[in-house]
This record gives sequence, structure tokens and C-alpha cells, in this order.
Amino acid sequence: MDELALDHPRFRTVSAAVFTRRFAPDCMTHSCATVMDEHQVPLAQPKERIDVCCQYGCDVDFTERDAILGRADDIRALLTPEAAAAPWFTDEEWADADYPSGKVVRSAVHRDACIFLAHDRRGCAIHRAAIESGWDLRGVKPAVCRLYPVTYEGDAIFAAIEYPEYSCAHVDGPTLYRLARDTLGELFGPELVEALDSAEAQALAAAGAGTAVDAPRRLPVVRS
Repeated sequence: MDELALDHPRFRTVSAAVFTRRFAPDCMTHSCATVMDEHQVPLAQPKERIDVCCQYGCDVDFTERDAILGRADDIRALLTPEAAAAPWFTDEEWADADYPSGKVVRSAVHRDACIFLAHDRRGCAIHRAAIESGWDLRGVKPAVCRLYPVTYEGDAIFAAIEYPEYSCAHVDGPTLYRLARDTLGELFGPELVEALDSAEAQALAAAGAGTAVDAPRRLPVVRS
């Protein structure tokens, strides 16, 4: 079983791996490492790197960009002086129908990582600012980051391209779906969760019967 059909007006298929593959239960306490190369060949020696999933930056919907800039003072206060003064987004912008506004920009990379990692603790400065300043991160922290390692393209939902390359994909924890379920419902409505719950039951029944589940499908998440 590779893909399951979804009874939903927007999303038509979901990878079975989303319901069976697992993820570290707590990112902030997991010791991150790269365990496979870009071709998903295991490395002889894992390379430790904290917050490695954020190393390339992320796609940001225009409405999210504006919301981030609207919270700039709270976020800037957490960043290193160099990152606080640098541009937070690249100059490249493009159209993408998968995003609510139809337009996307990318967060800047600073010292080989997303610029929002440039502060004195682990994790995203946007997320941290929301906690410390008491505002809701929804609509501000990019949806692609909140859903990770689940992602989508067109009418299909999959595991992110780089997910198997990192150590968080190889420890016991919640399934990718259970990790992303609430966010999927928030972004796309309860009808999608209902359809995914039904697909989850099918995938788990098949896995329990000994059906092999393929590795996560590769997606063009990261643009060079």
C-alpha cells in the first residue's frame, strides 16, 4: 500500500507512510543528527546538528510574511544583533496555488540555517516569541513548519522529502499524522481530518496484516 484515496474536495490522496512512520516525540529535547545523505543512503557516521530540519529556511505565504513583520519587534528582540538587522526574506517571490495568497517568498538563510534560528536557544524565534509575548502563533509561524514532517502538494499529502535523512525519523514517537492532525484540521477544516481518520484506519489495518509500507515519497519542498 503506497497511497490511499481521500474523500475530500481538495485532497484526493495521502501516503500510507504518514500513518505508520514515526517522529521524535519532542523536538526540543531530541539530539538532532543527519543519518542519511540526500539520496537517502545511510551515513557511516551520523552528523550531529541541532535543528537540522530548518537548515534551508522555509517557504512563507505572503500573508504569513506580513504577519511575521507585524510581530517584528517581539521576534527581533530574540535574534542575534546580526540576524535582527539582516533581511529576513529572500528577494525571490513566486506564484504557488498551494498557498492561501497564491504567492510565496522564502525565509533567508543565515550562517547555514534559517535566520529565525539565530538566537540563544534552540528552535524557531517566531515560535519562542509567541510563547514569551503571549500571542497566537497561528497565521504567523509558517504553516509548512507547523506541519513538518507532513507536507502537501496539489491534491496529495505526503511525508516531507528530507524527513528520512534526520535522526528524528528513526526513533519511537507519535505517527506523522497524529503529530500534524490538529494543524491539518485548523488549516483545512474538520472534513479533512474526518477523511484522514478513515484513511488512517485503513493504513493501520493493512500494516497490522503485515502489508509493507513504502518509504516516504520525495517532494520538491526545498528550492535551491
